Amino acid sequence: MLTAMPPFWIVDAFTSAPFEGNPAAVVLMDTPYDAAWAQRVAAEFNLSETAFARHYDDRSGWELRWFTPTTEVDLCGHATLATAHVLASETSRGPIRFFTRSGELVVTSAEGRYWMDFPSAAPTPAAIPPGLHEALDAQPLGVWSGATGDLLAELPDAEALRQLKPNMSLLKQLPARGVIVTAPATAPYDFVSRFFAPAVGVPEDPVTGSAHTVLAPFWADRLNRSELFARQISQRGGDVLLRLEKPGRVLIGGSAVTIMSGSLSIPNTTL
Repeated sequence: MLTAMPPFWIVDAFTSAPFEGNPAAVVLMDTPYDAAWAQRVAAEFNLSETAFARHYDDRSGWELRWFTPTTEVDLCGHATLATAHVLASETSRGPIRFFTRSGELVVTSAEGRYWMDFPSAAPTPAAIPPGLHEALDAQPLGVWSGATGDLLAELPDAEALRQLKPNMSLLKQLPARGVIVTAPATAPYDFVSRFFAPAVGVPEDPVTGSAHTVLAPFWADRLNRSELFARQISQRGGDVLLRLEKPGRVLIGGSAVTIMSGSLSIPNTTL
């Protein structure tokens, strides 16, 4: 059965300036849809994430799903931020509730930013998996395993992180969703990071909200602080504010800018 052509937006997240931060596509749905159809749409956008949001009339919130160009994922920060930005601009006021694979996520607006209340857990020390040194072409100071399914590797300083030129083919073979690489920073930032996930179709993600659910408790423990200011130093780059106010949760703050909007020229069909 054919339905109305769904509207979409392209939003740069974790930035207040266009063409920086992390771009995400946001598609608003008014009917159920097939995951195979959504995956094809995400592959067509070919951004690190495409978010599909559908309103629940009986639950005062939105179903939210995230797709890379190749697969559906359990948690995505920048596409959640982008979706909240669209909904705040187009349809919703007050806290926005999303129902996702990672549970209920609430986004509020304060201090000129969106704040996402996400699950968070400190990473655990891990053995260095075979091939990691070769994949990164660097010797990490240590390696940890995150609840997101990612490996976390620490480098000595921000310059070593900037110069990193990982081998994507080798990274793709590691037993992890992706690899978070981090280092201490100088003011105004508390730490910097980069994120590589070629196994799920994202060679390097510009700014990664989900990675900061691992990074926040890691650096909070190191620095003995509950509020942190971070920078993901990809080519586009973006700023992330972090607050650890409740056990097992982190508030992730950021801005967003709408770049374009339109409607899909193909209907939502069951494949």
